Amino acid sequence: MPPFYEDHAALPVRIKRWAAELGFADAGIAELTLDADVAHLKSWLAEGLHGQMAFLGREIEKRAHPSGLMPGTVSVISVRLDYKPQAEIAEAVLADAEAAYVSRYALGRDYHKLVRSRLLKLGAKLEAEIAPHGFRVLADSAPALEKALARNARLGWIGKNTLLLNRKAGSWFFLGEIYTDLALPLDAKPLARNHCGSCTACLDVCPTKAFIGPYRLDARKCISYLTIEHRGVFPVELRALMGNRIFGCDDCQLVCPWNRYAQTTVESDFTPRNGLDAARLVDLFGWDEATWLRRTEGMALRRLDHARWLRNIAVALGNAPASAAVIAALTARQDHADEAVREHVRWALERQRC
Repeated sequence: MPPFYEDHAALPVRIKRWAAELGFADAGIAELTLDADVAHLKSWLAEGLHGQMAFLGREIEKRAHPSGLMPGTVSVISVRLDYKPQAEIAEAVLADAEAAYVSRYALGRDYHKLVRSRLLKLGAKLEAEIAPHGFRVLADSAPALEKALARNARLGWIGKNTLLLNRKAGSWFFLGEIYTDLALPLDAKPLARNHCGSCTACLDVCPTKAFIGPYRLDARKCISYLTIEHRGVFPVELRALMGNRIFGCDDCQLVCPWNRYAQTTVESDFTPRNGLDAARLVDLFGWDEATWLRRTEGMALRRLDHARWLRNIAVALGNAPASAAVIAALTARQDHADEAVREHVRWALERQRC
């Protein structure tokens, strides 16, 4: 066992300070009891609510027991990095059916590398200030119950929309973890109380009614899942409900009362790129693959390929006001090599010509 820092009880406060010096908004040391969360995950998977995300059913034991993910782990540090960008007002973009809505988290640099690089620096800081240790950093990059660990680290509570909520920051933030073999003391403060109360704003606003109850999401209907994770064609009955959302969906965050306290990030990396906070659908549909690759370099939008990008925009164009420009843009893609693109272009053209 590595030697303890001489003032062991003060470590949670010191770790928070070190994390803040690296730009994190908060940090905490998590309790590793996750039995109830694993049971919830297994039940969700058994109902088939995960859609095509089969990876969520793999390595469940590693999610349940952090030491299975990194041997020797006895502590997990959870961190929060705020990302709400200075961007065109989200509600205004959603209300403009000729504009393309991109989830606010994806407008700037892909957060994975940024969070990971800062966690590595924090891990090195622990090594210099406490003791040499074996550690692994995670930024949505391994089978881990991130939200449960963050809740156990006193960073917030899991809300009815299944996101982690914080009284001072809402939900506009990323999470990351350090798995370490250092035995670190837990924060003395209690777990955050659930402050959702009787509010159902997030459940009620979902365009596709993906919430089948509080804390229960049917991913197969979730626009974030459909536009990012789903491959192939969209269910016909959901297409009109997707509106102009071409990558992700923020509706359940936009209406959450706790997000009134969210602060705009000072991270320049999260500044919107290429005008994507209010771009026009017709313009984006005109990007060829080379343009798409160039303008999405280093962004989370690369979770798609060009064909799925076009598929998503085709649906949004089908939901746009009828116009000669939209019909011309769709017609130019009706013989695309990808079958899913062709299918959604056909659907959109039918909508436009009605």
